[in-house]
Amino acid sequence: MGRTITEKIIAAHCGKAEVLAGEFVYASVDMALGNDITAPFAIEEFEAAGFSQVFDRTKIVLVPDHFIPNKDIQSAQQAKKLRDFARKHNLVHYFEVGRMGIEHALLPEQGIVLPGDLVIGADSHTCTYGALGAFSTGVGSTDLAACYASGKVWLKVPESIRFVLSGKRGKWVGGKDLILYIIGEIGVSGALYKAMEFTGPAVADLPMDDRLTMCNMAIEAGGKNGIIAPDAVTKEYIKTRATRDPTAFQSDADAVYCETREIDVGAIEPQVSAPPLPSNAKPVSAYRDVEIDQVVIGSCTNGRMDDLRIAAGILKGRKTDRNIRLIVIPATQDIYRQALKEGLLEIFVDAEAAVSTPTCGPCLGGHMGILAEGERALSTTNRNFVGRMGHTESEIYLCSPAVAAASAITGRITHPDEVTG
Repeated sequence: MGRTITEKIIAAHCGKAEVLAGEFVYASVDMALGNDITAPFAIEEFEAAGFSQVFDRTKIVLVPDHFIPNKDIQSAQQAKKLRDFARKHNLVHYFEVGRMGIEHALLPEQGIVLPGDLVIGADSHTCTYGALGAFSTGVGSTDLAACYASGKVWLKVPESIRFVLSGKRGKWVGGKDLILYIIGEIGVSGALYKAMEFTGPAVADLPMDDRLTMCNMAIEAGGKNGIIAPDAVTKEYIKTRATRDPTAFQSDADAVYCETREIDVGAIEPQVSAPPLPSNAKPVSAYRDVEIDQVVIGSCTNGRMDDLRIAAGILKGRKTDRNIRLIVIPATQDIYRQALKEGLLEIFVDAEAAVSTPTCGPCLGGHMGILAEGERALSTTNRNFVGRMGHTESEIYLCSPAVAAASAITGRITHPDEVTG
C-alpha cells in the first residue's frame, strides 16, 4: 500500500520505514519556530524545567514580528526575552528589527525551510511551508519548549485529503481565491486534523507565492498541514536559497486518502469571505457595494512580491478613495527592498497609502491599523473572526491583493475589472 507525502516525511523523521495515519509518533524536528508572542512562554517553560542548553542552535528560529517595532512597554519586554535567549544560546537564526520579516514569508525566502523538512512553530500558520514540500504545523508554546530541549515533537500522523485542481485560472484568480473557495466548500472544520494535499495541473501552474498563500490558510479549514509536492517551480525557488541539501518526497500513486475532491479552477471567480469566518466565501459580486473604511495589503498570507506587484499594477496612476485608509506591508526586508527598486512603493505612496516596515501588526489587532467600533476592513490577511483586528463590533472581509487594491480605489468591495476595464 502506497503512502502520502505527509506520511513519508513523518516516517523519515521517526527513523521508520513507514507510518500509518492515526499513529502516534515521536519525530525529530528540522526547525522549531517562535515569535514575540509565543516564544517568551516557551523560553520561560524551558528555563523553569531546568534546561540550560538547547538541542541545536542552528535549528531554532526566533522572529519578533507580531508587535514589532515594539508598540508599548509590554511588547518591548516580550521582544527582549527573545533577544536575550538568542544571545545566551548563540542562536544562528534570530532576526532583529531591520533584518526581520513576517516569519512565514521570511523562512522560505531565507532558505531556512526546505523540501522534506519537518518543521514546528508556535504559530498556527506554520503550515505555510508545506508549499515547499515540507511537513510543517503549529504547536503550543509548551511543545516548543520541549523541542528546544529534545529536538523532537510528539504528534499523531494525520489522514490526508487530496484536492485535485484542474482547468485554467481566470485573470484575477490567484492562490488566495482558490483557498478561500476551498474553505468555503468544506467549512472551517472540514479538514480537522487532516493533511490538505493540493495537486493537479492547476497547482503545477501556480507560482510559489500563490502556493505559499494556499498552504498558509490550511489551518483555516482545521487542517493539520497543507502540502504541495516539490516540482520544477519548487526547485527553481530554492535554487539560490538552499544552504543544505533538501530531500524531495512525492505521494505514491496508490496512496490512501480519506477523501478526494476535484475542483475546476476555471469556474472560480475572485473570492471574498465575509465575517466572521473565512468559510463565508462567495464571488466578489456577492458583496459588491459593501462600503469599507480600511484596506490592508500584507501579512504572512499576501505580503510577497507577486502580491505587491498585482496591487501596484491596479493602483498605478490612481488614488485611494478619500474615505479609505490603505495600509501596505511588505512581508520582509528583501521584499521591501525589491518593491522599492521596482518603484512599487512610490506607486503606493502616490495612491496615498501608508507603507509599513514588515510586521504582523494589523492582522491580529496588534497595531498599525486597529479597527474602531463599527468600522469595516477589507484585508488580504487570513482571519476575520470577531474582534480579530480590533473592536468586537468591527468587521473584516478577506480577499486577494487584486480585490483589495480595486476596492481601495472605489471605497467599496469591487471586482478588479471595474477599475481596470
